[in-house]
Amino acid sequence: MATLAGSVIGSAAEHADQKAHTPHVELRATSMPSQSGSIKVHTKKDFVPKTGKANAAFIILARNSNQAGLLSSMQQNEDKFNSNYNYPYVILNDQPFTDEFMQVISSVTKAQVKFGTIDHSMWGYPQWIDQEKAAKGRKALEEKKAPYASSESYRHMCRFQSGFFFRHPLTMEYDYYWRIEPDVNFYCNIDYDVFAFMEAKDVKYGWTLSLTDYPSTLETFWPTVQKWISKHPEWMTSGKSSLRPWLHDDDKMEKYNLCHFWSNFEIGSLKWLRSEQYVSYFDHLDKSGGFFYERWGDAPVHSVAVALMLNESDVHFFNDIGYYHPPLTHCPSEPQLQAKCACNASVSFGMYSSHRNAITNCV
Repeated sequence: MATLAGSVIGSAAEHADQKAHTPHVELRATSMPSQSGSIKVHTKKDFVPKTGKANAAFIILARNSNQAGLLSSMQQNEDKFNSNYNYPYVILNDQPFTDEFMQVISSVTKAQVKFGTIDHSMWGYPQWIDQEKAAKGRKALEEKKAPYASSESYRHMCRFQSGFFFRHPLTMEYDYYWRIEPDVNFYCNIDYDVFAFMEAKDVKYGWTLSLTDYPSTLETFWPTVQKWISKHPEWMTSGKSSLRPWLHDDDKMEKYNLCHFWSNFEIGSLKWLRSEQYVSYFDHLDKSGGFFYERWGDAPVHSVAVALMLNESDVHFFNDIGYYHPPLTHCPSEPQLQAKCACNASVSFGMYSSHRNAITNCV
């Protein structure tokens, strides 16, 4: 068990303690590129890394008050998946964890658990932020009744998840991550090594739920992204395998439709997030101040980067991982997958197809 100390401001998991708000949802006809073929039910024999295990970890943001909720999430993850593989956990907080928290959380798994804190360089106001302008931005969003409109801590969290979690000292040694949060549910037995699958298929981003964001929180986001695109056209994907059309409802691809992968669940490549392309993209967004002057979330930040820089083969829809984060559920409807799950597909968010790499709401 490793602990890394540091000083910060804010509260790393304020969002986990608040009542879940209903996400902004619009059903769209826009679709991601399809992957034809029948459902494959993976087994433990599939995707065995040459080294025995992929270089991967679960990365969690939590605080001491999330002890019960995180214990539940980890118990389910161990029951459904990790008891067979013993991948390590990295659990981060803006404040030091208590001894009780570390002892209780460590007891749920045989895998290594590392606890760390986040320093001010990753969780705090950058020197270029105009505090008065940021306060006015929070007030304006309150008037528009946007979720977490007044929360400074939520903004620190979104900035950290957008540009720093993959560069924290405790995560730097890993190549892949699976984001887990307190108070989520996992419904399906996962009988294969998910990280080994990512490595074998060279997948850089995996997801389960997709929806649209609140327009009032992203008013200058897409214009800011467009400025970065104009500086780096060489990093943009194109052609039939590009995911860029998913971001737009117009043929000219000029307006962002607010679609994003719900990033409270994501499995991805840390190497890609540390790439020159992604770091350049994040730095450009960060310098604009939109995380604080508006309330840019890590979900659209990640999702737009995925769609701009990655191809269809780089992205995977984990249909076989039943998942719940208040208030939305993903539960696979296919009989082959339902046999391994304990969830009701009729309450699953969106519609699913065995011949698609996406759900049809938003995507």
